[in-house]
Amino acid sequence: MESLAAPLALGALAIAAASPPAAAEDLPPGSIGMVVGAASGVSSDANRLGYGYQVGAQAAWQPMTTERRIGYALKWSFVFGTMYDAGAASVGEELLTLQMDVMAGLRVRPGNNPSRYITLRLGAQMLRANQIILPSMHRAFAGPVASVGFEQYAYGFLFNLDVRVSQIGSGPTIIALMFGASKSGP
Repeated sequence: MESLAAPLALGALAIAAASPPAAAEDLPPGSIGMVVGAASGVSSDANRLGYGYQVGAQAAWQPMTTERRIGYALKWSFVFGTMYDAGAASVGEELLTLQMDVMAGLRVRPGNNPSRYITLRLGAQMLRANQIILPSMHRAFAGPVASVGFEQYAYGFLFNLDVRVSQIGSGPTIIALMFGASKSGP
């Protein structure tokens, strides 16, 4: 047995020395897809904005390799919203909104799985409503937006679940739970 152990160990060592070193794989840096969610006004804006749903599109650029645990991300999205039981809806039964935002942030891998990430993003947003929203008496707003989320790569897609708070301190504040599915690739 001892006579076989030395040649096997030398053979394994030779194979290990001849094989190329392990390299990190690139994750798909870009994604584009659809997003849907549930939204509501926050605090005093809860009565003005009501609650409803949002539907839209999103795109992201987040180059990263599997060996890195932290990376950066840029994300753009737009969503059309329909808000029910809105005090601001003086004409018609619902308040219609359009939100467009651009955010920059971090992606953090919480464990060893290179297909799962937690995201933290900040950015700017424009909000447009079909009716005047009190107390500002405006229909268009611009302000900061923030989100915290979870991303999972699977089957060539990037799935995400985000909690997004928009118009923080500068307009009607909306909180939304957003689910997205995007085709990922170069």
